[in-house]
Amino acid sequence: MNQSPFRVFVILFVAIAGILLAAPNFLPRSVQEALPGWLPQPGLVLGLDLQGGSHLLLEVNREGIVTQRLSDVRRDARNVLATQNGIGNIITTDAARNSISIELTDPAQKAQAETAIRGLQNTLSDFMFAGAGVDELSFGETADGRLTITLTPEGINQRMSSLVAQSMEVIRSRIDELGTTEPTIQRQGDTRVMVQVPGFGDSERLKNIISQTARLTFHMVYPGLTADQAEAQGLPVGTMILPSQDGGRELLYEDVSIGGESLIDAQPAYDQQRGIPVVSFRFDTRGAITFGELTSRNVGQRFAIVLDDTVITAPVIQQPITGGSGQISGSFTTATANDLAVLLRAGALPASLDVIEERTVDASLGADSIQAGFTAGVIAAVLVLTFMVVAYGLWGVFANVSLVLNIVLIFAALSTLGATLTLPGIAGIVLTIGMAVDANVLIYERMREEQASGKSPLQAINAGFQRAWGTIIDSHLTQLVAAVVLYFMGSGPIQGFAVTLGLGILTSLFTSYTVTSFQVNLWYKRTRPKTLKIQKFRFIPDGTKIPFMKISRYVIALSIIMSLVSIGAAFTKGFNLGIDFVGGTAIEIQHVGGPADVGQVRELLSDLDLGEIQVQGFGTPQDVLVRVQAQEGGQSADQVAVQQVQEALAEASYEVRRVEAVSGTVSGELALTGTIAVIIAMLCILVYIWFRFEWQFALAAVTTTSHDIIMTIGLFSLTGMEFNLSSIAAVLTLVGISLNETVVVSDRIRENLRKHRKMPLPELIDLSINQTIVRTSLTQFTLLLALLPLVFFGGEALRSFTIAMTFGSLVGMYSSVIINGPILINFGLKQKSDEEEKAESDKKKKQIDGASV
Repeated sequence: MNQSPFRVFVILFVAIAGILLAAPNFLPRSVQEALPGWLPQPGLVLGLDLQGGSHLLLEVNREGIVTQRLSDVRRDARNVLATQNGIGNIITTDAARNSISIELTDPAQKAQAETAIRGLQNTLSDFMFAGAGVDELSFGETADGRLTITLTPEGINQRMSSLVAQSMEVIRSRIDELGTTEPTIQRQGDTRVMVQVPGFGDSERLKNIISQTARLTFHMVYPGLTADQAEAQGLPVGTMILPSQDGGRELLYEDVSIGGESLIDAQPAYDQQRGIPVVSFRFDTRGAITFGELTSRNVGQRFAIVLDDTVITAPVIQQPITGGSGQISGSFTTATANDLAVLLRAGALPASLDVIEERTVDASLGADSIQAGFTAGVIAAVLVLTFMVVAYGLWGVFANVSLVLNIVLIFAALSTLGATLTLPGIAGIVLTIGMAVDANVLIYERMREEQASGKSPLQAINAGFQRAWGTIIDSHLTQLVAAVVLYFMGSGPIQGFAVTLGLGILTSLFTSYTVTSFQVNLWYKRTRPKTLKIQKFRFIPDGTKIPFMKISRYVIALSIIMSLVSIGAAFTKGFNLGIDFVGGTAIEIQHVGGPADVGQVRELLSDLDLGEIQVQGFGTPQDVLVRVQAQEGGQSADQVAVQQVQEALAEASYEVRRVEAVSGTVSGELALTGTIAVIIAMLCILVYIWFRFEWQFALAAVTTTSHDIIMTIGLFSLTGMEFNLSSIAAVLTLVGISLNETVVVSDRIRENLRKHRKMPLPELIDLSINQTIVRTSLTQFTLLLALLPLVFFGGEALRSFTIAMTFGSLVGMYSSVIINGPILINFGLKQKSDEEEKAESDKKKKQIDGASV
């Protein structure tokens, strides 16, 4: 209870800093802009689910890169052999082996040819290791004497990695051209880029802007021969056939006469003579010279403007174009001409990017989510704060002050970090409200016990804080493990939930102990009470002697039956898996002007031939959720399916509010990642409890937690609630909650093992549970007060998540109170004699002394 000046300074400094850093988030934008520059800007960022916008996960197309590189190597090999060295050759491509083979017309030139093609070797640098590099090509020879050039796997991987970095810069330039603010562009692994653009609701346009390669090249058209004629009699050497925008085909020279990298500007324009939108472009000095020479040499010949391997236009060169500028005409609208100009100004992507995950939220749905989250948070806070005052009176006020400061510090930390607040993040804050109370309840109940044992008020206060601290640390760290695993194994909103939950756990450790003790200290010095009147209300009276161990066999039998039912349902009935795990597209729509007709929606979509389509009510009577299975044509086919659904429903006055599309590749990875996350969390917690307690406690804790997970997963199977990424987050969070309860009971059992050495173990476990049941009931009730508003007012997007959390928390209390004790006995927990305790203590002391030396 001694408050040093430094400790008081730290508390006041943290409180004032937290208020200053959090306050700007609740002020109007005009006021925020006038605030000092040292305050975090832009402060707390709202996620897409709260303000609307688009989320895309893009992956570099490996097949496209290999195909392009093989084409380049083939062209370079032909050039170095035939053009530079006069060596006749026939080159064929083996796409399956990522190689080309070269058959020489004169085998006597083999040695010269080998020397020439080895000059094509390209060493790709590895940016992680300075000076290191990998060879992109390997050279060999077939049994029949043909030379081979093969792309090495290491070279392909290194090229893909470097192309991702280049692609991010191009994507950033393109989005900046659109004028949007605060886009998030992050690399994910070696082959993927995540793009989030808040407030940009036109996901189709965003996909076209971002994922289109926009590789602009100029090729001369092969004269005197059509594409069909060339295909029939064999392509001339050095030519290729490309489709044209008008549906035809053109025979072009492979060599790029001039590339889009020479462009310095591109703008949408309007051709007054023809009355059509066009795109005007301008070359740099070098490009202008090259373009002038090209057009001067080929007057009367056709040249093609090619965009992403499609001929946009192929006009005849009427006269030399020496000004370094020109225009591209085609079947453009004003919007598409503007988008093409944006693409050309930002530059071409170095590789094709496939959209493998797409999530779009309408701004109106984001506003609804904010309202739902705010409503649930306010109701939860009011209920918890009111209950603490009812249950503990003045001591409840102390806890409430700490709780309010805890929430302020969470917002301050999120603002300082520039973190993104998502709807699951709001759920994490609301959950923290309920969980933060637990530490104060532990302290207060310990004070009551110490006072009942005959200690003075001051001694009881000191002992309450000191003896509860170890339990608080254990319970909070087990929850922190789940939050850390969620952050590193999750993505998007799940990471947002993990960040807020983790920050809430850390700030709770500070406020519930330090801030509460500071308030109690001030109160005690002023009042000097003779007794502590801490609790005003309780669910279970003092001195209860419920025989938990006697009824445990029946309860365990019931749990085994329920667990078998859950496992059986999982294997026989299965789960209502969300698109996160099976792939496909989920489209949330809303009917304008009245309740939606699910039957009508189902009928409108039945003729689209999109495979399995599920239609169900969702949230309000106006809302409907449509789920379309993953299409055979991949992500591009999924996008076409979404467009078909939108067009079919638009006539019936349905508006699209949210779109989520996940490819089969991503869904498989998410399922595997979710399973690994649960296993890693369990292992980390097992190690921690083993270190802090004994191996019996660790195995018992993992066993009871596994029981809770099985029961909760059974809930998803039996009720048919959608099982998605949020469900994995719910499972991992209830792992922390369940272990929190188990650790508190186990800590009391361990304490009583030292205090009551002669007491039979079943009686000792009963005593420990009865001593902690008051705290368990109060904590569980406050947790329910925080969770139930999320269930009823948090919105449909969080409903299955919060129902699972609520059910899991109840099951966790049940298992830690009734099941944990018998499991400890079955795992061989026993009381130690004084001699064994002394020997173990001496052994630990020697280990500590040895480590110190």
